[in-house]
Parts: sequence; structure tokens; C-alpha cells
Amino acid sequence: MNEKERKQHFQNIIEQHKGILYKVARAYCPNEEDRQDLIQEIMIQVWQSIHRYNNQFKISTWFYRISLNVAISFYRKSTTRANKYTMLSEQTTQIPIEDKTADEIQLNLLEQFISELKEIDKGLMILYLEDKSHAEIAEILGMSISNVGTKIGRIKNRLKTQFLQLNS
Repeated sequence: MNEKERKQHFQNIIEQHKGILYKVARAYCPNEEDRQDLIQEIMIQVWQSIHRYNNQFKISTWFYRISLNVAISFYRKSTTRANKYTMLSEQTTQIPIEDKTADEIQLNLLEQFISELKEIDKGLMILYLEDKSHAEIAEILGMSISNVGTKIGRIKNRLKTQFLQLNS
């Protein structure tokens, strides 16, 4: 593949999978500037890895794997960096908007709860909410199918408990 074809292939991949980029970035980075940095890091890794893509696998699986691996590494670095600085949490700096629907509120809470999960568990839930099969999730995250099922069950129970605690 020549350079022009590689660039076009890269642009097509990014365009087709930009939803994955934004979901992963939103789950791992509450701060908009960090999200943009993470998106850029993911795109760099996709560009650097494009020649190694094996078309026996779905491109979305390959893209998820890169995105989540970069996000986990980025999250670990930013967590270390964040420990050096004290910042106000988003909850204390947000002014509640009264006209949100109940569904929007529930969705925002779900996003918040997912953002508080461990880095691997975040990726697991992103993929689960994307209706990926346990086999696809296992392939992307490099774990066994039974481990995927067990972890999803535990995370769902934890999230349910968090929702119940808020509503009681």
C-alpha cells in the first residue's frame, strides 16, 4: 500500500469508527482537554499500526483493541498526574439543569458510574453497551469468555446497587 492509499485507508477507518473514539475517550477522561489528547493518541496508534492490520479480523475489533489499550495507558498516566494536583470534582462545579428528562439523568448517572470503574472494567462495559458478544469482548480485551461473563455480572450488580442507593 503506497502512502496515498495508506492515508485514505486511515481516514476511512477514523470516519467509520469515530463513535468508538468518542465513547472510549468519554469513558476514560472526564476533562475535555484530556479527551482530545486521548483521541489524538489513539489516532496516532491507529496510524502507526495500520500496516499490521490482519483482515481476517473485523476492523472494529482491531480498532477497539487499540483504542482501549491506549486509553488504559493514558488513564494510568493521567491518574498519576492527577494525584499531584487537587482539582474540584465535576459534581461540585456543575450547576444542575432542571429541564433534563429522567432518561437523560439516568444516562448521565450511568456514564458517571462507568467512569468510576477500574480501567479494564470501563472497557468491558463500553463493549457490553455496544452489544458486543462475550466472545468479541474476550477477543478485544484478551481474556476468557467466562471471565467476561463473570465480570459483566459483577459490574451490573455494582451499578444496580449504586442506582438503588441514589433512589432510596
